[in-house]
Amino acid sequence: MIRKLNEADRIPLMTLLHKDPALNLFIIGDVENFGFEQDFMELWGEMDEPDGRFKAVMLRFYGSFLPYAEGPFDVEGFAELVRKSGKAEMLSGSSHVIEKFRQVLECKSEKQMFFAELKEMNQQIRAAAATPGEFQIAKLHDVEAICSLTDLIEEFSGSSANSRQTLHKALESKTGRTYFAEKEGEVVATASTAAENSMSAMIIAVATHPENRGQGLATQLVARLSADVLEEGKSLCIFYNNPQAGLIYKKLGFTDIGTWSMLYI
Repeated sequence: MIRKLNEADRIPLMTLLHKDPALNLFIIGDVENFGFEQDFMELWGEMDEPDGRFKAVMLRFYGSFLPYAEGPFDVEGFAELVRKSGKAEMLSGSSHVIEKFRQVLECKSEKQMFFAELKEMNQQIRAAAATPGEFQIAKLHDVEAICSLTDLIEEFSGSSANSRQTLHKALESKTGRTYFAEKEGEVVATASTAAENSMSAMIIAVATHPENRGQGLATQLVARLSADVLEEGKSLCIFYNNPQAGLIYKKLGFTDIGTWSMLYI
């Protein structure tokens, strides 16, 4: 049975999510930060009737849907919720869960990325990152300039529709932070966190203007951002699909823990 969740479901929901806290970082963060009574997000759960535990959940955050399941679950039941919402832009999650939706949802395109986690940073790089650099911490008035850069990046083309809304909400609610570098008044590199919670944060939207690549700007931003988050006692996760980027992240201390898939609806 699939039903909409509310505050009374917090403990059994977190019991399920904490079994894999890295993969469930987004759902954990949104529940911690926003609870259950928001117009921009909803949660549904499928209950294992004999013992009353949840075996699968799905989050809607604006137009993005994120399912998670331990094992077999009612794929068609969750897919019908996505169809009926009238708001679906993307379905994302661990690849072994998302692959079950390919046959039941019509999608425009699909992307798969490596999923890596950072618990302990390379000490040399961490020490260097502590040195003040030429970067800025984004405020609400920087949203348009930052998104104007990410609009140029091919990898972000499927998510540009709600990028401004998502970044604005993250900065406003303090569920994410963004560092960026400028040259001649234009944002040329940026890196953000999302879904920050008591345990972890996700690094997202790492981008460098095409004319400013090869200068190490994004690497410096990610290093400084990672050092600051680790200093707060949290771990970090990141997606990547570029092998060269993967080498950079691994030098920082990230290790691969799985793959993540996105279906654009």
